[in-house]
Amino acid sequence: MKVPLSEAKQQGAGGGLNRRQFLKRAVAVSGAVAFPFVIPASALGRGGAVAPSERIVAGGIGIGGRGTSDLQALMAESDVQFVAVCDVKRDRREAVKKMVDEKYGNSDCAMFRDMRELLAQRTDIDAVLIATSDRWHTMASCLAMRAGKDVYCEKPGSMTIAQGQAVVQTAQRYGRVFQTGTQRLSEANFTVANELLRLGRLGEVRTVRAHIAPWDSAYMNRAWLPGVPEPARDELDWDAWLGPAPWRPYNPSYVNGGWHGQYDFHTSCIGEWGSHTFAQCHVALGLGDTSPVFYGYVKNDSSDGMVTRFANGVEMVLQRGGWHGSCGARYEGSEGWVTCADGYSRPEVSHPSLLADYAKLVQDYVARTGRAQNHMRNFLDCVRSRQLTIANPVVMHRSMSTVHAANIAMWLKRDMNFDPVKEEFVNDPEANRMRSRAMREPWQV
Repeated sequence: MKVPLSEAKQQGAGGGLNRRQFLKRAVAVSGAVAFPFVIPASALGRGGAVAPSERIVAGGIGIGGRGTSDLQALMAESDVQFVAVCDVKRDRREAVKKMVDEKYGNSDCAMFRDMRELLAQRTDIDAVLIATSDRWHTMASCLAMRAGKDVYCEKPGSMTIAQGQAVVQTAQRYGRVFQTGTQRLSEANFTVANELLRLGRLGEVRTVRAHIAPWDSAYMNRAWLPGVPEPARDELDWDAWLGPAPWRPYNPSYVNGGWHGQYDFHTSCIGEWGSHTFAQCHVALGLGDTSPVFYGYVKNDSSDGMVTRFANGVEMVLQRGGWHGSCGARYEGSEGWVTCADGYSRPEVSHPSLLADYAKLVQDYVARTGRAQNHMRNFLDCVRSRQLTIANPVVMHRSMSTVHAANIAMWLKRDMNFDPVKEEFVNDPEANRMRSRAMREPWQV
């Protein structure tokens, strides 16, 4: 049974007054002393506004460039109140506070350097937006869910197969809603492509193609940059920035985007876009709860052309080119094909008739699933309903397991067979040891 957000907050208030109780008591007191007491209509939820007691209270961890876009999408929803930000960089904390305070016309946004303090002190927070760099995603998500928060976390949701398992287990154990930031699962063009496959309009689909980033390499850098003196801890907490990653000396290049392509911090050119496009293909094929059983090593530095194969025989090919936009997916069937990427006004198809009912395909999908064509809205709707998001923990974990297995096949330079039920490589102890990485204390899941 769905519990209204206001009732849930009352149940978890620990004996204190919530906003609605406070207003009722204030009205009673004002009447007793005969002073006028005017309550804004917005505070009572009138005039289309959402009453404070019915709003989803949100906080943020690690809000940089991509996180700023997510935050803007979050605050665009009228039933959300963003109240606190945590970032190890002072300039980011202050920039987010300024943006939030200007949005709400107050100075209420609280700032934290340590996410543990935010999670412990702000018991009023229902949901957390996590947009740190990759190495922190699993740890921050698990800490937030253990603290009773629902989580919207940017991709990739994990750095290893074991980390993905931890996210799934934590969400299930604590009954938390989780959405990974593969937002193309909630965009009309990609929805139409998926529906054409699902409805059989393409005939029998035996091959899909997933876009991987056309830069960097599958063979990531493991060397350290030269160390320089660390800034003041309040300006940048370097130890916290590293988090679960192995310690190394400070260099500002890491903090300014230079962590990309580094083994300790990144998931390679495969994960950079594959975290999006693999999830797209998995979901379109109705295989969001599994991973391919075969990974064919290719002799290049990027995995371009790698063939992966699901247990039902469908092949997903990793591909750098073939789209005039980023994060593309292509589905090839016996009766037609569809391809789409960022920047396409409509998907490209083998015959125009496939798109004759484009709008109806989207409408029917929304009616069938109840999912908004808005990734953040889908998350917030699920926070209220407690239903699974489109990019739920299992979809994240299984598609990221495909990323990690493809990386391992490239690193070991051989074909791999994978058992998606046992979640282990078949007869390959060396590969199985690579399903996890050491995580630096105290940041361990």
